[in-house]
Amino acid sequence: MRQEYRFDYRKARPNRFAPLMRGRKIAVVLDPDVASVFRSSESVNALLRSLISALPRGAKVQAKSG
Repeated sequence: MRQEYRFDYRKARPNRFAPLMRGRKIAVVLDPDVASVFRSSESVNALLRSLISALPRGAKVQAKSG
């Protein structure tokens, strides 16, 4: 890898995928073993929502860095 990269932003184009990301959606990459359990983003969201509802009110979940 180079220490520094210089990009020519004059050639930049708008993100063609931006219109697909309506609202406040974010992309999350799942590890392969976790992804193999879920068939859709809806199933992931359903499980996460049930987990959130089981948390004590006002609890904050801290992500493991690394």
